[in-house]
Amino acid sequence: MDKVTLQRIEKLHPLVREEVKQIIKECDESLTGRAKVRITQGLRSFEDQEKLYAIGRITSGKKVTNAKAGQSIHNYGFAVDICMMIDGKVVSWDTAKDWDNDKVADWYECVKIFAKHGWEWGGNWKTFKDLPHFEKKNILTEKGLIKTNWRALAKMNRDKENYVII
Repeated sequence: MDKVTLQRIEKLHPLVREEVKQIIKECDESLTGRAKVRITQGLRSFEDQEKLYAIGRITSGKKVTNAKAGQSIHNYGFAVDICMMIDGKVVSWDTAKDWDNDKVADWYECVKIFAKHGWEWGGNWKTFKDLPHFEKKNILTEKGLIKTNWRALAKMNRDKENYVII
């Protein structure tokens, strides 16, 4: 796991950090060729979310999100975007490439691993597919199963580090 990915994991909500480390470890072990997973985005500030939302609306470019500030699971530290690092340097978002020649696209090997851990893939969304995106849908706590949708998260209290208290 590269340094950048580890730094981004450490900013995620504390309840998912170890799980994400395990997922990335499993992905990297599964990808026996030249590709390794890099997290390109984890926790995102409300301010950064507003800037992304403005693209294609207020600023030039193609729309990259339908989520306003507070409406993205990234804003709460329960989502990651990934890419593949090829030979430790080349960045790829190619979802079809099979870098390890095992007859399964490397991206889909990772999709399966994220799914096994209860993470939803943005590539499965009906509209506005987001291929690099994965988000944790539910967190099991001593209080029971907590759904991590933005409407529920937006109403939760926050701790001193500004993470929602679950």
